[in-house]
Amino acid sequence: MPYEWLVGLRYTRAGKRSGRNRFISFISTISMLGIGLGVAALIIVLSVMNGFQKEVRDRMLSVVAHIEVFDPSGSAPAWKTTATEALRNPAVKGAAPYVDGQSMILHDETMRGVILRGVLPEEERKVSEVADKIKVGSWDDLRAGEFNIILGAALAEGLHVGVGDKVTLAAPEGQMTPAGVMPRLKAFRVVGIFEAGHYEYDSGMAFMQLDDAQKFFRLSAPTGIRLKVNDMLKAPQIALELSRSLSGDLLIRDWSQQNRNYFAAVKTEKTMMFIILTLIVAVAAFNLVSTLVMTVTDKQADIAIMRTLGASQWSITKIFMIQGGITGIVGTLGGVLLGVAVALNIDVIVPAIERMLGVAFLPRELYFVSSLPSDLRWPDVWQISVIAVSLAFVATLYPSWKASRVKPAEALRYE
Repeated sequence: MPYEWLVGLRYTRAGKRSGRNRFISFISTISMLGIGLGVAALIIVLSVMNGFQKEVRDRMLSVVAHIEVFDPSGSAPAWKTTATEALRNPAVKGAAPYVDGQSMILHDETMRGVILRGVLPEEERKVSEVADKIKVGSWDDLRAGEFNIILGAALAEGLHVGVGDKVTLAAPEGQMTPAGVMPRLKAFRVVGIFEAGHYEYDSGMAFMQLDDAQKFFRLSAPTGIRLKVNDMLKAPQIALELSRSLSGDLLIRDWSQQNRNYFAAVKTEKTMMFIILTLIVAVAAFNLVSTLVMTVTDKQADIAIMRTLGASQWSITKIFMIQGGITGIVGTLGGVLLGVAVALNIDVIVPAIERMLGVAFLPRELYFVSSLPSDLRWPDVWQISVIAVSLAFVATLYPSWKASRVKPAEALRYE
């Protein structure tokens, strides 16, 4: 082993054996712990944020299709041809027609705005999981000509209705009468209540049979088709491929475009949290500067002797870079182990803390997500580790350079 490594390792451990260097050793240990805790905090926070994003995305996609293909006119009579062409793409798993429209829903004296979606119950199972989200009632009760409807849980609660009750829908376009334009009203029977776990959809969406929706909105054909793909993260790329292969004047949008503002906000929040927590790691890493400066001051005589024995300035620089680098690597490794362990077991750790303290961090009555989700991503772990170690090495540059500038004659004058 090169002597620079031997001396650097000895200086790293010296404070534990030498009484006069205990304070330096203490500062070095604090720096190491600071780096480790900062790295662990960064891994845990990013894992929890990834978990929340994944949880919300999965709940959103239980109602929203991966890709929607629709006609700008609002009616797509050739939807079967479009579905056949889309299914030729090997990445597309399923296709189903739909009708989309907005309406007002009334019950007694309560009125709410609602997004109505007309579907074919059996076909809809191929593109979404809404049929599995039925809380009360049956998805199969959406039969043509019976004018049945399935409401979101929060919407049904706001209207004070349950399965079997009647609600009234007001069409967006009225009808002309001798007395003027009058709203078109139609009574529907509630046959089910779904709960996707996403408030926006649970409070403002309702499903009905496709033919009934076409009659209600006075459409001659569905609005378009909804598609499910093999990998939802590749939906934007697949949508681009479909835009080149599908015939007709069609518009295509994927799930990320439908919720662009939400995902942009989450991305910005993750970036800011990463920067803030990285600054914490940086503060801990730059504590190494004070540790190494004190070590250099204490070891001036040793440095002078090594210089007189023929050690170069670069060798002296390497000794103190090795000392600081080892501290940074050990701190980072400890932080990674702690962060990964907590992130992988957060579903056990948080409930244990809640039971011990008698509190609930995410009360069920206030949040749809009642437990902290975690999604550990190894690229994040590697990125955090590289940044932490790099900051530690940067912090060693000035003290190491300062050590290499020690003049042997001046350092040994009073020895």
